[in-house]
Amino acid sequence: MRVVYIHQYYCNPRMAGGIRSYEQARRLVERGHTVDVITTDITPGTRELGWRVTEEDGVTVHWFRVPYSNDMSYARRLRAFAEFMVLAGTKAARLRADLVFATSTPLTVAVPGVLAARLRRVPFVFEVRDLWPEVPIEMGALRNPAARGLAGALANFAYRNAKEVIALSPGMAAGIAARRPGTPTTIIPNAADLDLFAVDPERVRRFRAEHSWLGDRPLIVYTGALGAVNGVEYLVRAAGRMRQLDPDIRVLIVGHGKEWEPTKQLAAEQGLLGDVVHMWEKVPKSQLPVILGAATMSSSFVRPIRGLWDNSANKFFDALAASRPIAINYGGWQADLLRESGAGLVLDPEDTESAAGLLVRHLRDELWLKRAREAAHRLAVERFSRDLLFARFEEVLNRAAGKRPVLAERV
Repeated sequence: MRVVYIHQYYCNPRMAGGIRSYEQARRLVERGHTVDVITTDITPGTRELGWRVTEEDGVTVHWFRVPYSNDMSYARRLRAFAEFMVLAGTKAARLRADLVFATSTPLTVAVPGVLAARLRRVPFVFEVRDLWPEVPIEMGALRNPAARGLAGALANFAYRNAKEVIALSPGMAAGIAARRPGTPTTIIPNAADLDLFAVDPERVRRFRAEHSWLGDRPLIVYTGALGAVNGVEYLVRAAGRMRQLDPDIRVLIVGHGKEWEPTKQLAAEQGLLGDVVHMWEKVPKSQLPVILGAATMSSSFVRPIRGLWDNSANKFFDALAASRPIAINYGGWQADLLRESGAGLVLDPEDTESAAGLLVRHLRDELWLKRAREAAHRLAVERFSRDLLFARFEEVLNRAAGKRPVLAERV
């Protein structure tokens, strides 16, 4: 099967960002399919017109430089979405395909996906990574009634024209069903890359030894976006209280985004920066395994908004892959999972003082840490391994295209 795969912000392991699309695309190729990825190049540099084509593990990737960052104004980001929508539609229409697949965000990627599928007279499959427009409306980011109406119409357009829809969480699937009942939807969350996060303990030992501020101290790590939805200042405020309770605990924040400078400024104002709290710019995905391997606990945060509970954060599954407990400050399906499995902590969404006390107590509890690490590993292997979830993904594509599954070669 020939698959045209549209993802505006595709990343490979040498880049900073999620690698879900990379892993799914390369596995499709391994299973005998042909994959063309259409994406943007947002790396710093001079703007160049025209497409750049690379081959990555058998996947053909078509890149067009469209500048984008969370620091841009809302209007500038909308312009980037619209620009890619036009470019991707033109490119996708020229590529041979048996199926067109598009993954959001942004929601606008559905437009080139649907149009290319219609021109090629092939099925369209849509993947929902964030529930739009419901989440931005609840956050107060989408206030204009006309913009809300347009976004809702775009979501309806995507679901109506999709042969099947993939949702990254149960809450997202429920949101799709509420907007358009009867839409064929399969839940495939983000995954745990077990092979990637299998790190030599000696590398972890060297990492800790190379950083004098760390040594053998307990370490909480946050990796990923520092955007408006994340509210990572929560961790900084908790760190202020943790310093009073246990001065040896350290916090490492690795990432990028619009809230990077305000978070850094808050840590500096509280006298934490460079001592209790350390902040590093984003790193390639390939460097995260040793960082998480050195962590006593990982973390994931969102602002106290109900709609954000339905997220499927990569950092959550990276922690499971690294067999590390994870602390979160929101409810929903991931909180239920942690409570049921014992793989981490669910913190109060607003009370950072109580969160600090809970973190300090568990960061020094070796028996709890051991059990939580084992629980995280079981979840990674039994429920969220990349290979397990890819099989479900390929099944959706084959079903949508009316194809029989590609049989794996016998060894």
